[in-house]
Amino acid sequence: MKLIIKAIGSIFALMSMVGAALLSIGGIANAAKPEPWAIWHQEAGSAEMRWIEWFDLYTLWFIVPIVIFVLILLIYVVVKFRAKANPNPSKTSHHTPIEIIWTLGPVLILVALAIPSFQLLTHQLTPPANPDLTVKAVGYQWYWGYEYQDESELSYESVLIGREKYSDPDAAKEERAEYGKEDEEKYPYLLAVDNELVVPVNKTIRVLVTAADVIHDFALPAFGLKIDAVPGRTNETWFRAEKEGLYYGQCSELCGKDHAFMPIAIRVVSEEQFAEWQKAAAEDVGEANKALMVSIDTTTKTIQTAGN
Repeated sequence: MKLIIKAIGSIFALMSMVGAALLSIGGIANAAKPEPWAIWHQEAGSAEMRWIEWFDLYTLWFIVPIVIFVLILLIYVVVKFRAKANPNPSKTSHHTPIEIIWTLGPVLILVALAIPSFQLLTHQLTPPANPDLTVKAVGYQWYWGYEYQDESELSYESVLIGREKYSDPDAAKEERAEYGKEDEEKYPYLLAVDNELVVPVNKTIRVLVTAADVIHDFALPAFGLKIDAVPGRTNETWFRAEKEGLYYGQCSELCGKDHAFMPIAIRVVSEEQFAEWQKAAAEDVGEANKALMVSIDTTTKTIQTAGN
């Protein structure tokens, strides 16, 4: 038993080390897209995602000690009560204090987990009463359609580009060049699309999610978004992006043979850039996107030059 007490005493130091390591790894990851060999979430792009990260670390404070305690207890029982050490096994059928402990203990742990879990779910599934922008996302086999629910009545489709990379590299290169997206670091293979969902930064975006054929799932890790797109039903979610950039997600519900080729791309821009883009997109979405990319690149170069 001394070994058990000593092990439990060292759990808190272990948890601090684990938490610090995970947070440092999360900070290295790019907010826009998944990184190879990552073992933690993508860098959070919204307050909701930071809450999810906190809850993950919070649950580790319960999970890790329980796993270690059970492992030590099993080892102790195997060694202490093996046949050689106990030729005459105990006839004890029950032990009231222990039964009370192993009943109340899990109940208290579950309550401690349930309260913040329910609070998080309620927050995620209760959009603010007055969102700044409402967008309808419709899942198709195998692409997304977006409809802006405002006076612009803007709608367009978002389709994967560069899929022919391995079968026909030249065709993939030509397609990327057509959209000005040759940079695979910024526009990754199997994540880059022709038309991203464009939204303003620091604004509450309500997303109405549905599907036209089979069940899909609208998921974007950096914003903590994940909600089913069900034919004949409209689900609702929301996010508030805290910084500008290009964020990637994917359909997360098996929806047919091209399920893996159905990415989600959200471009977060300044309020001024969004207003200009939306006005131009009413005439031609493709040209509006190209003008927006030029504006973003120019702004980025200006900031970098000023920084130097």
